[in-house]
Amino acid sequence: MLPFSFVDRLRYLVERQFIKGAHYQLLVVAAFIALISLIGGWLVWPTGGEASLADSVWWAFLRLTDPGYLGDDEGTWRRIVSTVLTLSGYVVFLGALVAIMTRWLIAMMVKLEQGLTPVTVSGHIVILGWTNRTIPLVQEILDVNGGIQRLLKARLTKRLRLVILAEDVTAEYVHELRAVPLIRKHMGNIILRSGTALQPEDLDRAACLQAAVVLIPGRNQTAGSLVGSDVEAIKALLTLQAQAHQRGVTPPYVVAEVDDSRKMAVMQRAYSGPLEVLASEALVSRLFAQSIIHPGLPEVFGEVMTVHEGNEFYIRSTDNCVGQTLADIGSRTPDAIVCGLMRLDGDRWRTWLNAPTGETIRSGDKLVMLARAYEHAAPQGEQVEVSMRPLQRPASGPSRPVSTGGMRRLLVLGWNRRVPALIHELAGYREYRFDVHNVAVVNADERAAMINSYSPATARVDCQFTEADYMVEGALDQLMTQRFDSIILVSSDRLDSGEEADARAMVGYLIVDELLRQRAIRPQILLELSDPANESLVVRKRGETIVSPMILSHLMAQIAQRRELGLMFEELLTTGGPELVFLDPRHYPMQSVTTFADLEAIVALHGDTALGVFRLKADEQGRRLQLNPQRDKPLRLAEGDQLVVLTTLPPGDLAGR
Repeated sequence: MLPFSFVDRLRYLVERQFIKGAHYQLLVVAAFIALISLIGGWLVWPTGGEASLADSVWWAFLRLTDPGYLGDDEGTWRRIVSTVLTLSGYVVFLGALVAIMTRWLIAMMVKLEQGLTPVTVSGHIVILGWTNRTIPLVQEILDVNGGIQRLLKARLTKRLRLVILAEDVTAEYVHELRAVPLIRKHMGNIILRSGTALQPEDLDRAACLQAAVVLIPGRNQTAGSLVGSDVEAIKALLTLQAQAHQRGVTPPYVVAEVDDSRKMAVMQRAYSGPLEVLASEALVSRLFAQSIIHPGLPEVFGEVMTVHEGNEFYIRSTDNCVGQTLADIGSRTPDAIVCGLMRLDGDRWRTWLNAPTGETIRSGDKLVMLARAYEHAAPQGEQVEVSMRPLQRPASGPSRPVSTGGMRRLLVLGWNRRVPALIHELAGYREYRFDVHNVAVVNADERAAMINSYSPATARVDCQFTEADYMVEGALDQLMTQRFDSIILVSSDRLDSGEEADARAMVGYLIVDELLRQRAIRPQILLELSDPANESLVVRKRGETIVSPMILSHLMAQIAQRRELGLMFEELLTTGGPELVFLDPRHYPMQSVTTFADLEAIVALHGDTALGVFRLKADEQGRRLQLNPQRDKPLRLAEGDQLVVLTTLPPGDLAGR
């Protein structure tokens, strides 16, 4: 081996010191300044007369650090040395010092911008992860009428502060937040921190143990990724549980989204603190299944399950209503519809939608109301003159014949992890037979295996698979010659962003729409989107959309305030039992119906709850749904209009009407 030279050893030594940081870099520069000062002082010492070596070194240091001394020197040699020292000062003293300090300040600013400093707040809201759910979830939290605001008031938290833990905080995230007017007004209350839910120190950075609520939204899993959102959520729950046990504190309240509903039991075992789990995969598949059975329901879901203006379901306490009947409460809520109640049965809540109006409120019961605002769902005082007639809904409505349901042929374009869950959900509608044809670029055998392994029930649905890209011209020509009742375009979860997935789905929607242009009878077109901003790009008069991130974010925020709301939606979206349906007005005796109040009374007598009207013709905004209309205005029902009704179906009676 060749021996190392002195220059190599010196360069290696300097390099090792420089990589240790700004402090060591400054020490190296200081050593060079001292060395140059010693050499300069030694060179001029013989010409300094009675000056000592220390005085000469000080003279050299002054020339090195301050060019203003250059004109005071006499003698050729001293001027030459002084000039060299001054030029060295520009390079070593000023240049190196400014470079080191500038780099150190920039590095410090970048570190601060990355959000690596632990927060020192408590009673705040934490969102673990930046996904396509994050911005809608922030909107829900900041909504002044939202449930989170009421939750914080109940916990005596004066100021809403929101901490978002993102994998890598960048200016792009800040710009995305500021692009939303509602969020921009509250940016001072939003704190971004870098990290992941997989690292314990990152959870500490967001002060999760001091938080009022910890929200764990799901995220798309790209192809090749072995760590999905469910794995990350379970790891976060285990970490929070261990940290709380180690520090002797109560674990925080957590609302987590799980993609695979089969992992709900694992999540509940992993965390002993207060926990609510939202099964996104099952929920979205149920929304799709009911939208297939009852076309038009996506517009209902879009109103009651998003932050858009309109109506939504509220859970109200009954502290001032004990002893009253549902009919009494309904007569004193002119701007809301009483949909039922929730009652404790042991240690579990029992959801009783479409309850008889003669049911008396007991202590601890909660009301399920449909209203435009939380305040509208509060019954007016007894001193207020009652102008609404009490409804009469019997304990059991008239028996309805069980319909055969029939055959439904579906064309599913695209593939994601929710397709097997959709097949499983369709299998639960036993009065129907489904024939599903799936077109996607994913291997057909792989898709079939995923569906078969999801549950044994999927075998009841006939599935055919075509391996093709529906974006390619001509790939759908032959299929479009067949008759389908519904065409579903699902948003892919194998792309890097929701924008890319939505772009494919929307272009596919346009291709399908063009191929169906000459059809006299068009099938239902159902489009799934990942980005809420893309909903306005779809022609709503000719198709229906489900923006799953908005719905899931809304439910997470609402369940965080009212844990019972998740049970209510689970009951509402499960096959059989209470269900939202569209009915022809001729289903009821409509001879004396002129207003919505008249319609409510007639529908109640038949054991159902009237929620609104679904018009055949859309308005200027493309909306056909009118939920909770004013009770005293004429309905003016036209041919083809349908009633939106909450009814109770016996198991097996799942056919459309």
